[in-house]
Amino acid sequence: MTESPSRVAIVTGAGRGIGAAIARKLAGDGFAVGLLDLDEAGAKAGAEAIVADGGRAIGVGLDVSDAEQVEAAVAAVAEQLGAPTVLINNAGITRDNLLFKMSETDWDSVMGVHLRGSFLMSRAVQKHQTEQGWGRIVNLSSTSALGNRGQANYSTAKAGLQGFTKTLAIELGKFGVTVNAIAPGFIATDMTAATAERIGMSFEDFKKAAAQEIPVRRVGQPEDIANVVSFLVSEGAGFVSGQVIYVAGGPKA
Repeated sequence: MTESPSRVAIVTGAGRGIGAAIARKLAGDGFAVGLLDLDEAGAKAGAEAIVADGGRAIGVGLDVSDAEQVEAAVAAVAEQLGAPTVLINNAGITRDNLLFKMSETDWDSVMGVHLRGSFLMSRAVQKHQTEQGWGRIVNLSSTSALGNRGQANYSTAKAGLQGFTKTLAIELGKFGVTVNAIAPGFIATDMTAATAERIGMSFEDFKKAAAQEIPVRRVGQPEDIANVVSFLVSEGAGFVSGQVIYVAGGPKA
């Protein structure tokens, strides 16, 4: 390829938390960023903040489990920012419950966002990546993939993303596209705050208790994940593909 590929990234679930931090980091790295989220206002606010800092970004509202909305969102990014060559599948939800209390909706909605959503987004973006002869996909897994009480749905979805990652790495490698997964441990976000509330603990106490179990003796921040994404989408990571990197302050896997 003679000309260099377009530096346009899409981040799903970019309205807050880890997704928002990844979008900010990639913008700082010089990517134009499409921030996609079910919370359209959150996505647009994040995009406006990036633009205010001198970057290029747009916010788009969508449900990642809806094929038509995915196609439309990816088309909007391509039209307004350029062909997306980087995709971060970060959108996620939890519907925690023990198996005997878990409803079909609890199961289906978690599978829909994590697995179907990542599939639909990857399928839509790979067209642009293969045309450009360069691309990066990073899927957000979790240490919950190793098993976590009350998360049969979430841990199954996060484990599924690891198989998805390895297969896409095999299929897309010849087109210059790498595909990797990051499996975060405890990260301080609205999602972990909600977990603390659910079990009746203050968030501060919850974080302190978690830190005691983590070798580096602190909980993770969204930026810890964004920094690893930044590496994986870089030119320097071109020989890293099909990997699951546990970013958890200690050994996992």
